[in-house]
Amino acid sequence: MDRTGYLPDGTYFDFWEKQTVYEKQLHVDQKHPLADDQNDGSLGHPLLTIQEAANRATPGTQVLIHGGVYREWVRPAQGGLDAAHMISYEAFGDGEVTVKASEIVTDFSESRGWRIQRGPWGDGEQGKCRIWQYRLDPELFRGYNPFCCVNILHDRLFIEYDKTDMTPYLNRRGMVFCDKKPLQQVALYCQLAKQEQSYWVEANGQTIHFRLENDGDPAGHQIEVTCREQCFAPEIPFLSYIRVKGITFAHAAGGAPVPQRGAVSCLRGHHWVIENCTVDWSNGVGIDVGNECWHHEIVEGQTIGYSVIRGCTIRDAGVCGIAGLFAQHMLIEDNLIEGTGWQKMELSWEAGGIKLHNSVNGLIRRNVFRNTLRADHLWLDCGNENNRITHNLFLDGICQREAIFIECTRDGVNLIDHNVIWNVEGRFEEAKIPVEPGSKGWYNMKEHDVVNGYGIYGEGTDHLRIVANLIGNCRSAGYFSKPVSFRMNGLERGGTSRDARIVGNLFYDCREAAIKFPTKDNEAEGNRYVKQLGGYLRILYPEPPVCLHLPAWQEFYGFDRQGREAWFDIAVDTKALTLQFLPAREKLPGFADTIGRRNFAYHVEELSGQDREALALTAAVDGIVLWEEGTEAQAFTEGRVYGIDPRKGK
Repeated sequence: MDRTGYLPDGTYFDFWEKQTVYEKQLHVDQKHPLADDQNDGSLGHPLLTIQEAANRATPGTQVLIHGGVYREWVRPAQGGLDAAHMISYEAFGDGEVTVKASEIVTDFSESRGWRIQRGPWGDGEQGKCRIWQYRLDPELFRGYNPFCCVNILHDRLFIEYDKTDMTPYLNRRGMVFCDKKPLQQVALYCQLAKQEQSYWVEANGQTIHFRLENDGDPAGHQIEVTCREQCFAPEIPFLSYIRVKGITFAHAAGGAPVPQRGAVSCLRGHHWVIENCTVDWSNGVGIDVGNECWHHEIVEGQTIGYSVIRGCTIRDAGVCGIAGLFAQHMLIEDNLIEGTGWQKMELSWEAGGIKLHNSVNGLIRRNVFRNTLRADHLWLDCGNENNRITHNLFLDGICQREAIFIECTRDGVNLIDHNVIWNVEGRFEEAKIPVEPGSKGWYNMKEHDVVNGYGIYGEGTDHLRIVANLIGNCRSAGYFSKPVSFRMNGLERGGTSRDARIVGNLFYDCREAAIKFPTKDNEAEGNRYVKQLGGYLRILYPEPPVCLHLPAWQEFYGFDRQGREAWFDIAVDTKALTLQFLPAREKLPGFADTIGRRNFAYHVEELSGQDREALALTAAVDGIVLWEEGTEAQAFTEGRVYGIDPRKGK
């Protein structure tokens, strides 16, 4: 039995899938010379559109889609009955199947009648750049024109207007692509003069003006404009038992969440399987799997979640890669999620590679998160219980506050184990960092929230288990948490951020600290601290905060009795997904007698044996470690590491 399938409470994840024996097949092949939506859908007489197949599909139907680009919004009309009687939409295998929410456009003219320079001082730059215009064909925008709609989310309560640049929120949802590459939207016509590969939308949303690279003529390029909100999404909520397999979805022109409306949407349904798909360039959300928004009435007995997202590639989602509200029993595995967050809407509080609310009994494993911009790789927001996050790679968080954020979670245990968290840049303004010369700067350990960049951040979260991870290159801290007293709605209480157990991790070169506990009411054991200098272990309250190294951590708090310090380099290639342990390039600074008393390890092999859990990644290339019987990893799953059961409370 696969040990990564165990949840923190010791139960095994409910893998509910069964093999469906399909009673009917419908072929869709737009390239076939006889393709027609009046056909019977056989291989020799296929349908022309996926939508026609969706209109006909009943439980036990397999829709087989042949290679081609299908420019339509597919709206399933029915769901399946159960795991053995699903409806499947899948690529046939004779070429890439792409469903696009955009259309190719032509009939361009040179832009006229607009000043290229702001103000009354003349045209200045006019003639130095070549700008084109396209008047939108109303036939392409029936029912929805994203160039008329701004990005800003429908529920705007949580936006902190005074702390963020509102430009991306007020940009239009419509996107423009030249030869499959996106142009960048500008807020003013005159800004086109300053930037190639850009576009501007007139106030009424009926005409776009754009400039290409090297002031090229669009006649020599493929220009696409987005004209549909979603690619694959029912209009009827609660359709369930639907499989979507091997299809590429691109150019969905949805807005920022909430509501959560992805390029691919379950629209509040349950027991979906979305596998081996690619989702490219969603303006807002890539895939949504939950209740869409918190304003929907919750139907008594309603099931939300129980879906699978497996083996997918989700690239360049503007705000959120995978979004789910109240989605329970989710299995998210073996996906690549990269380039999320280019809209820079973090302060709308719905941005992330994955953002789930109230997740219960979820399993998130073997995913690669990379190059997430101004958003978390993974955010579990409020009321999360019995989730396991295991064997994932969280890489290169660009202007990122934290890689993993567990928010206001007070009941039950959540487990983060055997992951690589690498290079969390932080998002802050250098100019706001106070200059405190001399001893004032040296000894001021008070947390001021100016600098961030955390590997794992727990805000008002109790009972968190963090076991056998490699956490490195964090601008602030590998682990940081703080209590929250104000999130008390109805019968809820504030979170104390107590009873965190940090066991068998390897912390590497975290700039301010490896661990920042809010209080001593937490636990650390068997961790390895590599290239960590100064007081890298901290307890912030009660004041004054204490700033410790490992010997003091052990002496005064009894933490990490089996912990150890080390001095060597770790190199992670986040593109090739390789990891190396190397001799340190710099000499360990300090007095010889002090260094001698500290018992540093200088090679990774010196840390093995007694505690292989701390070195979970020595056997890893891509972060997926397959353990043999009898290792310390087996002891972990059986709750025998250091006599601490990471799955359960005290």
